[in-house]
Amino acid sequence: MIAPLLASLLLVVQNRPALDSATVTRVLNQLRTSDSAVCALAGQALTNYGGFWGHAFDGPGMPMPQPMPTPMPMPGGGGGGFHVNMHGNTHGIDPAVLRAFRAVIRDDNRCVRNIAARVLGNHGGTESYNLFIGMLKDARPDFRETGALGLGELEDSRAITPLSDALSGDASPVVRMTAAWALGEIEEKTAIPALTRALGDRAPEVRRTAAWALGEIEDKGAVRPLSAALNDDALEVRLTAVWALGEIEDESAVPLLATATKDRDPRVRQQAAWALGEIEAAQGIAPLEALMRDPVADVRKTAIWALGEIEDGGAVSALAVALKDSDPEVRVLTAWALGEIEDDRAVEPLVGALKDSDEDVRATAAWALGEIESPRAVDGLTAAQRDEVGSVRHAATWALRQIDDNDDNHDVRVRVRPRVRVKP
Repeated sequence: MIAPLLASLLLVVQNRPALDSATVTRVLNQLRTSDSAVCALAGQALTNYGGFWGHAFDGPGMPMPQPMPTPMPMPGGGGGGFHVNMHGNTHGIDPAVLRAFRAVIRDDNRCVRNIAARVLGNHGGTESYNLFIGMLKDARPDFRETGALGLGELEDSRAITPLSDALSGDASPVVRMTAAWALGEIEEKTAIPALTRALGDRAPEVRRTAAWALGEIEDKGAVRPLSAALNDDALEVRLTAVWALGEIEDESAVPLLATATKDRDPRVRQQAAWALGEIEAAQGIAPLEALMRDPVADVRKTAIWALGEIEDGGAVSALAVALKDSDPEVRVLTAWALGEIEDDRAVEPLVGALKDSDEDVRATAAWALGEIESPRAVDGLTAAQRDEVGSVRHAATWALRQIDDNDDNHDVRVRVRPRVRVKP
């Protein structure tokens, strides 16, 4: 069963944008009786969405916050690969194909129904809008969920009021959660009052999704409402609220995030550090410096990354101390941050780091000195050119050329990869 289905899916993907209604119908019919994991894969193939599509999935494909600081001081590398995109596709789609999806919009299989909602939402108009509004008012909560999902895909501002009503009044927490997600997809600040009220919903998944939606809207008017969510009993709500404040990037959130840096859970403290780095306000330095003494290395690393993002010389003294941290990854990231700040006061600590026991620390310190471009680093970098490790020698050579302002030679490249990962 699975092999023929996957073959059909490959055929659908390979033949885009000329989708065949018969193939689509065949795939959808097979999905009705397929395993939920297979249906999840099919949903991603047909709609280019992540998330879990099966019966146990806990959100309408909502991309959960996964901020991932990946400092790359030197240019290099590139992306590639095959990417299928159906969202926002401007190509005309065969009306027969749309009819094939519309035919299953009220199917009893939730995954099949929601795949259809995504496709119709991305290729709809008034007809799809009316269809989803009708479903949002259906007696069956599973149909109401699909209606909310479709309205979120449409991203039509006309849906803000009906979705807000569903968010505040629907008896099903799944419908309320999907309505909150849809409001986040529409991204209009007129939804902020409804989402603010939803932060007090009795269901944590609704509160979490409302916080996510406020982050998606990215309006500073959501900062104060999100402050209440920072005290939520549910960890996922607090994490998402902190993420949302980082997405909004308004300095008024810094005092709130400073409080979040003291949360009992290290994941929240780490997320707060990331958010302060996103906002890039100098007033975030003090709480970040406190996090540099956190017992959890990932929290310390993220705080250091954030200080590098803020790029303020006020953090140099604290970062100089972190160059002696017991964790080599912390020391690498510290050297990177000092290079980002480019403050002359960091020269002596970085020259000392050229003798670190870890080769990545030495290479990153050399790169940072090249960024600062101070003649005081010349002696230390000259000695580093005799390092036993090639990457350190190359970084030192590059740094000396930076100091000499010699950009003629491009055969030396330095790539620094501090390993930092932040996710709720």
